[in-house]
Amino acid sequence: MRLNSSLQIIVVLCVSALLLPALSLSQQTELNVAAASDLKFAMTELASAYEKQSSIKLNLVFGSSGNFFAQIHNGAPYDLFFSADELSPRKLNEAGISFYGTFREYAIGRIVLWAPADAKVDPSELGWRSLLDPTVQKIAIANPDHAPYGRAALEALKNSGYYDQVKDKLVFGENVAQAAQFVQSGNAQIGIVAQALVSAPDFGPGHYWEIPRQLYTPLQQYVVALKHLGKEDPAKEKEALAFVTFVVSRPGRVILAKYGLAPKPSNSDAGH
Repeated sequence: MRLNSSLQIIVVLCVSALLLPALSLSQQTELNVAAASDLKFAMTELASAYEKQSSIKLNLVFGSSGNFFAQIHNGAPYDLFFSADELSPRKLNEAGISFYGTFREYAIGRIVLWAPADAKVDPSELGWRSLLDPTVQKIAIANPDHAPYGRAALEALKNSGYYDQVKDKLVFGENVAQAAQFVQSGNAQIGIVAQALVSAPDFGPGHYWEIPRQLYTPLQQYVVALKHLGKEDPAKEKEALAFVTFVVSRPGRVILAKYGLAPKPSNSDAGH
């Protein structure tokens, strides 16, 4: 009888040991993150770094800020929204479906003219003139109707004086990442895209020219943490706040700076 009891105890302990990791995994807090497509590489690195130092699982979805705004307004279950502009998060904040104190700037985006390494035109040498090269039949930009990077591209083209000469060559991606893919695939010969994408090591070889910043409204990128359908979730709020704090902290800024996204530290950041 004693032997049987001992065996039973051993079996129970073994089963418990096997179940504990599964139970811990099932209790892991997950955050659904809607992120502007210019963040494809930067946010992936930020999430990976944060997951290593916390018990949080970050589920990343990339797309255009305008589309995310519409989805969130209609109840899409995102916990965080990292937009490529200020306007969309501000509207959500004013509508009362974001947590207090989470509406803040986390990055400043830049636009560039980019062409693949094997292209017959080099924007790093020619700048705007590369758009007029006879080999350039299609110029890719994000759709300005719902993508902030598309609006910036269109604004820069008009302010540069080149818009009327190239407007018939424009092709529109659903977001800035898709516009960049058009160029990578050869469906366009050049594109006005996010520096944060083309400067990433995994993006692919090419040449780019940074478009003068005075030609377009600064791409001030803001984040908000969201209440699901207007209902507060204290646990999600705490974890969402923690991740936002990480992104705007010094370690987060170091990662953002690798992709040309980090804004200048504000006075309130001093000492952090």
